[in-house]
Amino acid sequence: MFIQTETTPNPNALKFLFESDILVSGSYEFLKTSDCRNSDLAKSLLQIDGIEKVFFGKNFVSISKSDYGWDQLKAPILKIISDHLSSGQKAVNLVPHEESLNVIKFQKDDYDIVKTIENVLLSKIKPAISQDGGDVEFREYKEGIVYLQLKGSCAGCPSATLTLKNGIENLLKNKIPEVKKVEQVL
Repeated sequence: MFIQTETTPNPNALKFLFESDILVSGSYEFLKTSDCRNSDLAKSLLQIDGIEKVFFGKNFVSISKSDYGWDQLKAPILKIISDHLSSGQKAVNLVPHEESLNVIKFQKDDYDIVKTIENVLLSKIKPAISQDGGDVEFREYKEGIVYLQLKGSCAGCPSATLTLKNGIENLLKNKIPEVKKVEQVL
């Protein structure tokens, strides 16, 4: 199994890219081993000293570390991922979740705006953020403000504010006049 590693804008996160998809859709983030009842792979990775977060995207795993150097962590990470996926086990044992307007908070009158925001996120923003080992979830739209949560290597990245304000906010304001600003939800 060939696993390519890529740096991300977050110096504490590294992206492990695969030749084929490991998820049908959606993304999953794990911060503690107790969160990993549906992912033996995430649990194994979080048990490595220095690993703080495991994020699964469609064809990659993004790993966030603490103070340890990547030279100490890379080999055990690659072995665990390779052994797990080569054995035929899934990265996550769940029915894939889909982004849904049912989980986004908004007023009924704003349905068309929310649907347009979601379409822009899915078509333009999510693919770009995925390239950096992360994802973005649309949480709420209220009075012109779009509330988003950054996930994976994007969460905690020094460039997160720049991504939100100069990237996502500018794009949404340009395409949707009702959008006044974008705020991050932690």
